[in-house]
Amino acid sequence: MSSVEAAALPALNLVGKLAQSFGVNEAALRLLLSIFAGYAFAIIYRKYVTFQHNKQLHHLYFVICGLLICLFNFGVDTYHSLIAITTTYVLARLLRGSPREFKILNFVFHMSYLLVGYYYTESDEYDILWTMPHCVLVLRLIGFGFDLADGLKEQDKLSKEQKESALAELPSPLELFAFAYLPCSFLIGPQFPYRRYKSFIEGEFKQHDGNMEAGLKRMSVGFVYLIVSQIGAVYFPNSYFLSDEYTQVSYFWRLAYLGVWAKVAIYKYVACWLLTEGALIMLGISYAGKKENGEHDWSGCSNVNLIILETGYTMQHYVHSFNINTNQWLGQYVYKRLKFLNNRTISYAAALGFLAVWHGFHSGYYMAFLNEYMTVTVEKQFASVWAKTNIDMYADIVSPPFVYPALKYFVQKLYDLFVIGWCMTPFILLSYSRWMKAYSAVNYFVLIGVIVWTIFYQTYKYYARAAKRREQDSTFGRATTLSPTINADAHDKRD
Repeated sequence: MSSVEAAALPALNLVGKLAQSFGVNEAALRLLLSIFAGYAFAIIYRKYVTFQHNKQLHHLYFVICGLLICLFNFGVDTYHSLIAITTTYVLARLLRGSPREFKILNFVFHMSYLLVGYYYTESDEYDILWTMPHCVLVLRLIGFGFDLADGLKEQDKLSKEQKESALAELPSPLELFAFAYLPCSFLIGPQFPYRRYKSFIEGEFKQHDGNMEAGLKRMSVGFVYLIVSQIGAVYFPNSYFLSDEYTQVSYFWRLAYLGVWAKVAIYKYVACWLLTEGALIMLGISYAGKKENGEHDWSGCSNVNLIILETGYTMQHYVHSFNINTNQWLGQYVYKRLKFLNNRTISYAAALGFLAVWHGFHSGYYMAFLNEYMTVTVEKQFASVWAKTNIDMYADIVSPPFVYPALKYFVQKLYDLFVIGWCMTPFILLSYSRWMKAYSAVNYFVLIGVIVWTIFYQTYKYYARAAKRREQDSTFGRATTLSPTINADAHDKRD
C-alpha cells in the first residue's frame, strides 16, 4: 500500500485532502509531517522514557515510532526495510567468525536490493517512494557491518575512526531494529554509527542540558530555509530552464538564474536536514562535547554547516558543508578503505562512483558527481598556480585596502554561483535529454572551461618542469666551475 493507496482509506484520507487544498504533493506532505512528528516523539521520549532503567523499553519505543512513520508514508512497502534489517542480523549471526565474508555479503545484498528497487520504481521525476528511506538505511546497515567486522580485528590494526566505531559484540535484534528505525533519522538521515546510538541509550549524553533550546533554534532556521526554497521554486520551476523563454534571456542572467535555481534546490535539502537535526538535538543523541567557550555542542548529527555553505566560494566548500554525514560515511567506509590502491585520485573517483550508483540509475547523478570531480580537481590546480603568481602580494598597492579583498571575494562568489548552477543541473533534471538541453542553453561553459584549463595546465606543468631542469643543470654547472674540490678531482683525472 503506497501513500496514494493509503489516502483512499477513510482514516488517512485527511492528508490527501489537505495536500490537494494546498496544491502540494501528498507524498511530500506526508514526509514533512513525519519530520515534524519527530519533535513529538522526542518530547515524549525525554519526558516519559529517558529515565526508564529498562533499556529494552527505549529500543521498543524507537522501533514502534519508526514503524509508524514508515507505515504512514509507505504502507505495506515497509516490508522492504524489515527484510533489510533482518538480513543484516542473520548474516551477522551466521558469519560472526568470518568478518570478511560478512562484510562482502552484507554490502552486496543491500546494494543489489536497492538497485533492483530503483530499477522497478524510478521515473524522470523525484518520487518519494520506499526507496528514499531505504537508501539511507542501506548506508546505515553497510556501515554497521563494517563496524562489526572491525570489532574482531586487533586494535593496533585499526585507525582512530575505526576504533571509535568498532563493535566488539553483536547487538540484539531489538537493538539493531531500534538503531535502524530511530524515528528522527529513519527517513532522510543523517548517518551516524551504532556506537553513538549505544552511548545515547546508556545515558552518556543525558546529563548535558540545553538540547531543547538548541533543537528549537535549529528548527527555526530550518523553517526559514523551507520558506525560501518554496518561494524560490515558484519563481524558478524546473520547467523554466527547459523552455524557449529561458534561452531568450541574456547570457549573464542565464548563468545567474541557473545558479539561483541550484541554490533553491540545495535549500530544499538543507531545510529538511535542519528540521530533522532539530528533532535529533531535542532527542539528545547529537551531543558532541563542549565548545571552546564552554557551551555544550549539539552538532554531532549535523548534516550541514551553514557558515561554510553561505560564505564559501568553491566546490570543495560545498563538499565540506553539504550532506556532511553522508560524505563522512563515504570517507570512512569507502574512500579510506581503498588505500590499498595507493592512489588518492582513483580512490576519490571510486568513492564518487559509488555515491552515484547509490543514488540510482539516472544519468544526471553520474554527470553531477563527474562535475564535482572535475571542478574540485581544477580548483586545486588553479589554487596551486595562483599561489605561485604572488599576485596577492601586490594587494597593498590598491587603495583603499578593502577594495582588493572585496573585489576578489565578489569574483569568487560569482564563480560559485555560476558553477554550482552547472554542477546541480543534471542532479535536478535527472534524464540526459533534459540536462543536456539546459546545458546547451548556457553553451556548455564549464565543460569548455575545463578542457581549456586542462590544456593550459598541462602545458604550464611541462614548461615549469623544463625550466626547473634547466635551472638544476645551470646550478650544477656553476657548482662544478666554482668548487675547488670538483676542479681538483677533475684535474687529477686528467693527469
